[in-house]
Amino acid sequence: MNTEGPFLESLTRRLAETPPEFLLEPRIGNKGAVNVAAVVNDTLVALGQDALTQNDARVFQSTDAKQDRNRLQVTLLACWLLYDEWFRAHSEFTERALYFLQDDVRALSAVTNAQKFISDLDRREELVRVTLSAFGLRPFGETISQAQDRLMTLNAAERERVIQAARVAEQRAQAVREAMAKKAAEEAAAKAYRE
Repeated sequence: MNTEGPFLESLTRRLAETPPEFLLEPRIGNKGAVNVAAVVNDTLVALGQDALTQNDARVFQSTDAKQDRNRLQVTLLACWLLYDEWFRAHSEFTERALYFLQDDVRALSAVTNAQKFISDLDRREELVRVTLSAFGLRPFGETISQAQDRLMTLNAAERERVIQAARVAEQRAQAVREAMAKKAAEEAAAKAYRE
């Protein structure tokens, strides 16, 4: 986030105005209209990156609609966002584009429905901020601190990770409390037996 990127508002508006072609059903098995691997490939090439290898392309193909539909839809939205003129003109920042589309998008899609990234202002801002952060950028006109604070406020994937970590910590604490209570009961029983 050390470098200023594009204006936040221009990218959130771009998402709000996503063309219908990017909202069509992703091809999953023999169904759907959009070959997501092809869109990802075209996006990477437009950003000055290498074309997808056959192995990389498999990540953007699926036969399991229930598991992958939302992820592939969010991938299409992320491609539309990355095709913005600013990213194409500043390809030096987009060397992580493939990693972003493979991993960061997966985390986002695990907690948020793709439609929300278009219809909900906070989710649009979240996708833009996560995208910029993935490339070490922050919105134009924001300080590093402002950008980090706002990203942490909006990032649903990070919030889910924190909630899961809190659940695990609570389960561990509960197990420790139960073990301590059991040990105390055993000690009390042993003491009563000795008397």
